[in-house]
Amino acid sequence: MVFKTHREQQHYDLSKFTILLVEDSVYMQTLMSSMLKTFGVGDIVVCDGAEDAINLLTIMQARKQSRHVNRVDIVLTDWLMPEGSGHELLQWIRGNENDAISFLPVVVVSGYATERLAGLTRDMGANETLVKPISGKTLASRICTVIDHPRPFIRTPDYFGPDRRRQELPFEGQNRRSSSPNVVEVK
Repeated sequence: MVFKTHREQQHYDLSKFTILLVEDSVYMQTLMSSMLKTFGVGDIVVCDGAEDAINLLTIMQARKQSRHVNRVDIVLTDWLMPEGSGHELLQWIRGNENDAISFLPVVVVSGYATERLAGLTRDMGANETLVKPISGKTLASRICTVIDHPRPFIRTPDYFGPDRRRQELPFEGQNRRSSSPNVVEVK
């Protein structure tokens, strides 16, 4: 896939990537799978809901990489689905004890995206949020962001996921933190 930015062209080889697409609409499954194939994604695994995705991730992420079964690299999930929601899936992923699951990049895709939903998904640990209908350009942009700008993961008593701050701003004032932040590293 060649993705053009304002300044330069960036080439991506996604042939070794495995993307899990969790979507209940057959139309959206077909559309998004077609886009991912056009981008050159090597393996696209599709589930109808969170329940199937949880079962599949448990098996795929537990195995070592082989020539037959790859680990999932990115999860694209719808938010509202009858067979287990994106909310349930994201909660399960970020709360999982297996690092191969809990550190997975998750992009939430929803036709009902509002500012409130974007805040909720961010606060639950989603890496990115997309609003339907989506274009190939926006989907490619979110995938590239997840690849090019991985954010460190943060663990607090009530949050685990990528750092929610997207920019470093200078702080003028009294430091009111009771403890210093701990960056979580993959074992």
